[in-house]
Amino acid sequence: MILKYIPLDEGMMIMDEAIVKAKKIIEGYPETKFSGEEYQRFYRCVYFMCTYHGSNEKTMQLYEKFRNSFEESIFSMVLPSLINKQGENLLREFVVIWSNYKLMARWLCRFFEYLDRFFIPQHIELESLNGISFSCFREMVFKKLYCRFIEAALTLINQEREGLQIDLELLKNVLDIFVEISDYRGVNYYEDFEHILLTEISGYYSRVASEWLLHDSSAEYVQKVFWCLNREKQRAHQYLHPDTEAKIVQVIRYNLLDQIANKLMEKKQAEDSGIMTDYQEMLSKCAGMSLQEGSSSTSPEEWLSKLMASSAHIC
Repeated sequence: MILKYIPLDEGMMIMDEAIVKAKKIIEGYPETKFSGEEYQRFYRCVYFMCTYHGSNEKTMQLYEKFRNSFEESIFSMVLPSLINKQGENLLREFVVIWSNYKLMARWLCRFFEYLDRFFIPQHIELESLNGISFSCFREMVFKKLYCRFIEAALTLINQEREGLQIDLELLKNVLDIFVEISDYRGVNYYEDFEHILLTEISGYYSRVASEWLLHDSSAEYVQKVFWCLNREKQRAHQYLHPDTEAKIVQVIRYNLLDQIANKLMEKKQAEDSGIMTDYQEMLSKCAGMSLQEGSSSTSPEEWLSKLMASSAHIC
């Protein structure tokens, strides 16, 4: 490629054209496309400016222009579209914005690619172009609204647990973004969310365990445990990370079984033999409810069978 002199001011104006058009994606026009001719024009502009001027200072100005394009987009378009929204509306807009933002970033990274290939590797303290796009969004948007994203996601999960219809695809997309943003530099936002979710689940099932023990027979209690475990596993499979499922089952098992073992034994001992037969049948239905495939941990049916045998021996 023959070197072509492009004055700095002229080159910056050309790249402004690329940035302005790319920002239309964030404005709600994801169908925005660049022709092959436009791509070549913008890529060559960066290439000529970096190679002809031969100055790190000039190239650094291009690098900063790239970063500034994301910061300006976030301040002027992303945050205003999210900041006043709540709940499901916030999550829905978040998913759309993130998708459009990544598309915009993909185009700009292509136009400024020469920096990634030749300038940034010579300056190890500098982030890659893709790294800049992620870090700008994470620092300026995600961290700022993270607590609200979590609150909205947990609200949907609780609503679904109570039997309401929710947008499962939306919830899965939001949690996938948590994982995606967590991939960069080892910051794991999904794990933070998971910890909060498990704490909420623990509190919920601790409360219902007390209610069930008070109002239900032992057979009814075991039936509800069986139903809840299967329902939570289905729920986890629909929108949570695979590793989260086993953790949820552990939390439920602890609150519904392990923690109230003595009380459940006492309740069973107080019931007549007819109910005992129903209870035996209910235990047999718990087959296959192990904590996780291939786990050596005691499964709920094993735990309940041991409880049954122990209680029968005492009786």
